[in-house]
Amino acid sequence: MTDIACHYINGAWVGSHGHETMPILNPATNSASGSLTLGDAADVDRAVKAAKTAFESWGLTPKSERRALLARLLAISEAREEEMAQAITAEMGAPITLSREQQAASGTGHIRAFLDAFDALEEEETLPNGDILSREPLGVCGLITPWNWPVNQIALKVVPALAAGNTCVLKPSEHTPLSARLYAEMIHEAGFPAGVFNLVFGDGPGVGAALSRHADVAMMSFTGSTRAGISVTKDAAETVKRVALELGGKSPNIIFADADLEARVPEGVFECFANSGQSCNAPTRMLVERSVYARAVELAAEAARAQAVGDPLVEGDHIGPLFDEIQFHRVQSLIAKGIDEGARLVVGGLGKPEGLEAGWYVKPTLFVDVRNDMTIAQQEVFGPVLVMIPFDTEEEAIALANDTPYGLDAYLATSDAARAARVARRLRAGGIHINGRATDYGSPFGGFKQSGNGREGGAHGLMEFYEVKVRPPFQL
Repeated sequence: MTDIACHYINGAWVGSHGHETMPILNPATNSASGSLTLGDAADVDRAVKAAKTAFESWGLTPKSERRALLARLLAISEAREEEMAQAITAEMGAPITLSREQQAASGTGHIRAFLDAFDALEEEETLPNGDILSREPLGVCGLITPWNWPVNQIALKVVPALAAGNTCVLKPSEHTPLSARLYAEMIHEAGFPAGVFNLVFGDGPGVGAALSRHADVAMMSFTGSTRAGISVTKDAAETVKRVALELGGKSPNIIFADADLEARVPEGVFECFANSGQSCNAPTRMLVERSVYARAVELAAEAARAQAVGDPLVEGDHIGPLFDEIQFHRVQSLIAKGIDEGARLVVGGLGKPEGLEAGWYVKPTLFVDVRNDMTIAQQEVFGPVLVMIPFDTEEEAIALANDTPYGLDAYLATSDAARAARVARRLRAGGIHINGRATDYGSPFGGFKQSGNGREGGAHGLMEFYEVKVRPPFQL
């Protein structure tokens, strides 16, 4: 059993002022593996005070010293990547192969990309008019991260914040404390000065809101649901903080008749189901040109039936459970809603897969002949549920794709390069995947509309954590 009753504040693990506890659950077995003590506003005050004090010196630390510490963090992250993978599998149910190859690997991948961007960044430059522009840290940054890609999101916030010379207070998801604790250990081992990085465990109402409202916090960077992002924004407004948000999605996957159907359709199914569908940029709406729609449905059904579900401790390309009971019942209710609204259920449906009754497993589910105004086509399900919608023309495909309150990612498949460029330009989404090709570490990630604002990753993500100052050249 693992009991976590401390927060990492001012370079040390300190006892929690808050006393409320919650179990650390294994979603594959629905059994407790330990307990977590949740912090409160007093814990946030301690952490912010430590960060504010540390900023007085850290904010003036030379770029070379900050880079050396980040390089040390990279080496430690690489050495402890297997520990991180095991922690993520234990706490949120990602299959161990996925945890190794994508979940834990993302933590090191982002550091490498940020180091490249940091090396290329000039923190001071002369403008064409002769004035001098300097990029300076904001101050104390509040960072709130989700459970579905825990270390990925921690790295996307902590690394650029510290690189830019800010100090920070991290509130990771209370559902994934094992990976967050491990990250704090790595920060400590790397030798960052006390107070530069702080971690307070807690929930949104208790710790997240206190952090967002805190007068000494200069910026909030949040990843999670759109609903929670709105709350963070409202809490931050009173003190006019900078707010960066990476929120929900309902990503379209447009497949034109000239695409390689045999490759792109199954690929789209498995991409939707990956991480048990618990990815904000999953391609959950497959829009298919009507002339090939019937064949696409056949291919999608074959792929959905072939999607294995199983024990996350076993290596392989199967999917694991959803991360908790609340999420399980939410997905079940949306599957039921799809049935009630008249979508045609082809694969999966309600209930758990046979033989997997103990954990929060869901049947990989495929709905076809869906209308874009149905609930399952508009709401983020966050489970292995794919909907298929036919279209007749390119214009209709673009209209359907953009007919969503979200705009995180969009996918398209075609053999026509001109069409790919033309359609990509008109899709209201922050990232475009073409013929199965996604962007890499170092590219900006973020969305349009209710998918948020700001960008994470690489040079654009680094710039989110700088303030800009200008001055004229010196003269007597």
